[in-house]
Amino acid sequence: MTELSHSSSPHSPINLRRQPKQQRSKARVEKILDAAAAVFDEVGYEAATTHMIAARAGTAIGSLYQFFPDKAAIFKAMELRHAERVNAFWQQAEIPSIVQLPLRQMIHTLVSATAELFTHPVSRVVFVQFYLARQIFQSIDESMTQDAIGFMANILKHRNPALPEAQYSLLAEVCVHSTNALILAALRSPDPAHRQRLMQQIEDVMVSYLEPYVGDRQSGDVMKVMICPHCQSKQLSKNGYRRGKQCYLCKDCRKQFVI
Repeated sequence: MTELSHSSSPHSPINLRRQPKQQRSKARVEKILDAAAAVFDEVGYEAATTHMIAARAGTAIGSLYQFFPDKAAIFKAMELRHAERVNAFWQQAEIPSIVQLPLRQMIHTLVSATAELFTHPVSRVVFVQFYLARQIFQSIDESMTQDAIGFMANILKHRNPALPEAQYSLLAEVCVHSTNALILAALRSPDPAHRQRLMQQIEDVMVSYLEPYVGDRQSGDVMKVMICPHCQSKQLSKNGYRRGKQCYLCKDCRKQFVI
């Protein structure tokens, strides 16, 4: 659903001039990144200066230079911070649970998580700048789009295993590109109400497009598409209820999970 990826490990530390060790220093770096996002958003990358960023962050320019030699280094740190959030979103998504939801609820879950991601100023600015000034990027490239397509394809595959690979791959590609176009329009809108309306329309577009292929009728019996989130086994059995939700037991790894 979300755009972008980077070539290094998702858990790689940001390459700063000096790595912050104390909590106060870490907080200062985050404040600088948020301030840079605000400045880049207001005046653009080319017009922005480190002095403007330091002033917005409420820190001395010397303190900024302790961590970042120039604005290019600041933007690279923003790229990596955004990439960390996107990768965390993908890794934490409980696909076996998500695909069991009714289609509308499944799409709402994914879109809501994506909208939450872009409440972070750094992620919002990085996403927009990727389309407006791609030449300034040092870490993020088109591979992230392909990762997003792969993430969505995996969901569609589990939602309806009867779909041919070429079919769910194409569906995922259309979903990612169309969603990113609407997200970009929403994030660039100066009107918060209009921005929210555009984000809400993503759900309608996705549900209408996917209904014939992975709608509630096409998704089939729950147990036929269920897999263990721990070992990917399909050998499952129902194991009572927990807090009103169905609990399953994997016959291979013997671990339980709740849907």
